[in-house]
Amino acid sequence: MVNQNNLPNPTKKLAISDNKNLMGIAQYLKDGQYGHKKSIPPLDQWHPKHCGTMNLQIKANGEWWHEGQLIKRQPLIELFSTVLWKEDGKFYLKTPVEQIEIEVEDEPLFVNQVDLVEIEHKTYIQLQTTTQDIIIVDEDHPIFMREYEGELRPYVHVRFGINALIQRSSFFHLVEMGELKENEQGDAFLLLKSGDLHLQLGT
Repeated sequence: MVNQNNLPNPTKKLAISDNKNLMGIAQYLKDGQYGHKKSIPPLDQWHPKHCGTMNLQIKANGEWWHEGQLIKRQPLIELFSTVLWKEDGKFYLKTPVEQIEIEVEDEPLFVNQVDLVEIEHKTYIQLQTTTQDIIIVDEDHPIFMREYEGELRPYVHVRFGINALIQRSSFFHLVEMGELKENEQGDAFLLLKSGDLHLQLGT
């Protein structure tokens, strides 16, 4: 995954340890079995020290890059996604002993599957991310629209202040599940229902 011969400027002491930090986090997660899609560590209960920055970037198109190299191993991405943390508008990888800042262009999670599920005789919208997060749309996990680089994009809140971008094909499925209506000004919006929650999304 990482080219050991392509290290950054040696004057950047924190960056030199990027590979060690990244592999240390991976080993910690594997030892704790936090990589399972239903096992999110209790990040809100951890209060580690800030340990600088890491040359890890999550691009707006969903790609993860480390030290200028594209991370292609999906299980590794899924592993790291379990310790994503957001604080004061910045993104981190967080363990009990360290909190390392990373760069996220937009949001770090991406919805690629939409379903309807029955829970206690009510129909809910269920979303799944590329990193195996399962989100039931409700008041704590609403779908909303937000502008990114001049484009209105749909998102859903996942956890710890982190949202997931609903990818285009998945949003088309949501459109099929909902109703397209117009307001008094003639602007179109999408009406969605998940359980008792009603959502109006501008299109």
